[in-house]
Amino acid sequence: MVTYIYWALVIGLSLLSLFFIGGKRDNWKAAAITSLAIMIIGWAAYFFHFQQVFVKRWGGVMTIEVPAGQLHLGSTWKDDNLWIENYDPKTNICHFREYSKGNVLEGKVLIKNCNPMMPK
Repeated sequence: MVTYIYWALVIGLSLLSLFFIGGKRDNWKAAAITSLAIMIIGWAAYFFHFQQVFVKRWGGVMTIEVPAGQLHLGSTWKDDNLWIENYDPKTNICHFREYSKGNVLEGKVLIKNCNPMMPK
């Protein structure tokens, strides 16, 4: 829900810039540039900052796909970054992957001979 409100505000600001700069002042070139700049800044802010903040704190929506052949074991938040644990039964390796803001500086930890499904 928060995600929809965010995008409604970004699109609304973009349309308002078109209306006031383009319609009222009759400067369509400046209006188009301003509107495009608002959309690009809004997209970058969402992708690099707000997406995980919305999901963690205000119930936003985020989709992550488990790689083919792996089994999902669990997930946890560390600060504003999401850590996902998957198990690959073919290689007997557990994969911990970090999903950070904007998918930049993501960490990865491999645990060999993990075998979490079978007691030793």
